[in-house]
Parts: sequence; structure tokens; C-alpha cells
Amino acid sequence: MATAQLSHAIRIHKASKETVFPSEITSERESLILVKKLFATSISCITYLRGLFPESSYGERHLDDLNLKILREDKKCPGSLHIIKWIQGCFDALEKKYLHMAILTLYTNPEEPEKVTEIYQFKFKYTKEGATMDFDSSSTSFESGTKSEDIKKASIVLVRKLYTLMQNLGPLPNEVVLTMQLHYYNAVTPHDYQPPGFREAVSSRFLLFEGEPVTLRVGLVSSGFHGMKVKVTADAVRAPDLDHSLFQENSITEIAHQGLDCEEEEEEEEEEEEPSNQIQRMNFLCSQQSSESPGKKRKVSEQ
Repeated sequence: MATAQLSHAIRIHKASKETVFPSEITSERESLILVKKLFATSISCITYLRGLFPESSYGERHLDDLNLKILREDKKCPGSLHIIKWIQGCFDALEKKYLHMAILTLYTNPEEPEKVTEIYQFKFKYTKEGATMDFDSSSTSFESGTKSEDIKKASIVLVRKLYTLMQNLGPLPNEVVLTMQLHYYNAVTPHDYQPPGFREAVSSRFLLFEGEPVTLRVGLVSSGFHGMKVKVTADAVRAPDLDHSLFQENSITEIAHQGLDCEEEEEEEEEEEEPSNQIQRMNFLCSQQSSESPGKKRKVSEQ
């Protein structure tokens, strides 16, 4: 899906009683609602502040002092309708607890979709442990927090950091193409499952990054039933003045040259590991084989 970049500015709005996220997170259903809204809000933030769709494709919601723009059906803009269908497809996979990762990529040449210029990763986990909060990219953390206000606070912090990042990235090329790929938890996902708006990935391929990639970890929100982790990879040229410390707790050498976060993580007790820096900076592995053994292919869908 090709789109021309527009220019948008975000306004600060006075506090409103209207809420974006659920006020209480005491059940798996309420947690699912939170994750859905957090995912849709994040995608809307990215597409709006990167200038991908016109103002008419967004409705207005308020989160504390932020004036949020949320994607809505706009028949005058087919591109935004496609994105909404992708989000709804992700919702279906989330409801079934199949979705492991949604990867939104932007590239400039329709003939070379493997050469990407920006990558947005959304990783999901499903647990029934006590709620915990952890941020890869901030000193702020909530350990073993079970209060709904802590979960909501963590969600707001993630959205604010994503907005800060989008507002500080340099402009995209005039013409970009969007694509989304979904990775699943093989152990529970039926072989023939495809969410609405998606199909089985035709082929697995490496993604080649145009420019000097910088990977920024925006954050992680966990409710005790679901977890959502967000990473952004952009061209370093678009982030020359960005304060990397806002998005990365560790040393700056760990920000750049990292591959897609495609490990399996199907066992709850397995500790999460970050991709090795041995991955070549120009090769972001985004295939059915990902980081797994040759005999254990990951199920992948594309729009």
C-alpha cells in the first residue's frame, strides 16, 4: 500500500474526563481491551505523526494532556481502510492468543519490498501471572504491581514515549509503501489459520535496511494477562538529535545493528533474550525460519 507523506502537528489538550484505556484491569477480558486499544493507538500515532494519511482519516480522543488521533474509516482514503483491516485482523489473532508479533514496515520502492526504511515491532505475550511492569528504555518500573492505575500509568508512559519519538524523527521520503507481517506462536496456532485481511506468507526473505539502522526500545506494558512490547528501527539520519537515553537503558552500542526480535518464546518459563549483535546490520531476519532451527519454521502471515 503506497502513500504520500503529509505533515501533521500534535496539539496539547486540556485534561478531559474521556478515557482511552479501561479504568479497571481485573480480568482477562479487560486486559484484552487494554492491549487492543494500546495497539490501535500506537498504530494510529505512527501513521498520523509520520504523515501517512490525511486529517479526515482520524478521530480525536484525549489522554491526559495529549490530543490523540485515532484511525477511523475514511472512504476517501483507501489506505487508511487497509490499515484498519490489518488492525482488526490482529485483534482476531490476539483474541485467540495466537499472535506473537506484528511487524509494520515502510519501504520506498514497490519493486524492492525487502529494502525497508523503517520497522515497527509489536510483540505480544499471554500470561496469568501477577501483573508486573517493566520498561526496557526507562528507569521507571513497576515491580509486581497489581493496581489498575499502575497499568494505566504504564500504558500512558508508552504512548507518550512513542509520540515523543515520532515527533523527533526526521521526515520520510515523499512516497512510501506500508506492509504488515504477523508471526504466531506455533504451538497453539492452527496450520491453516489466517486472520481477516491476511494470507499465508508467500516466501521468507531477509529485510535489507536502507541507511544506518538505529533500533529504539519504546517500552513494555504487562497487565498480568497480556504483555505488549514496542520497538522502532529507523534510519540514524532521521534521528541525529534524538536523546537515545529516553528509549534505551543500556549503552548506546546496544541500540544499533540489532535484528528483528523473532525468538520463539513459547514456554512461559523461558527467559527472553535479545537478538545477538552478530546479526549483520544490513540484514534484518524476517522470515518463517527467523532465529529458529531449520526444522522448526514459524507460521507467518502477510496482508
